Amino acid sequence: MDRLWTPWRYQYITKSAPPAGCIFCAKASALLDEDDDQLIVHRATHNLVLLNLFPYTCGHLLIAPYEHVDTLAGASEEAAAEMMALARQADRVLREVYRCPGLNLGMNLGECAGAGVAGHIHLHAVPRWPGDANFMTVTAETRVLPEDLGVTLERVRAGWKRD
Repeated sequence: MDRLWTPWRYQYITKSAPPAGCIFCAKASALLDEDDDQLIVHRATHNLVLLNLFPYTCGHLLIAPYEHVDTLAGASEEAAAEMMALARQADRVLREVYRCPGLNLGMNLGECAGAGVAGHIHLHAVPRWPGDANFMTVTAETRVLPEDLGVTLERVRAGWKRD
């Protein structure tokens, strides 16, 4: 068995159990002074921008509407339009903060499409670099992240405020 020692991740596995129900609705209803604990980057009018708790790479953002909806067609026009505006802002901020030459933007709608949270739509914004699928990812199916989520939150939030 291969082992990758990641003691910094201990803080995540020792946190309390995830809330019952929808994780995005729980985060959206959290108090403003809990934004750091909830990894919330920005609260817009109709959507929430937050870090992915289990990112593919540094800076992996999620954009989710406040309304609990499981299809993009079911989202209000205002929430869908704002989601795209926030995706554009995420593009600018992530390119500035992480100097990434590319991004993956996408949604997995429905469990059979790979949605980890199928009941509440969310858009992924994932920074990408040439050669970022190294041997650890390809052969060991392991991601190596060089940055703690708290540091990522500070960097992205600061970039968001500058944009």
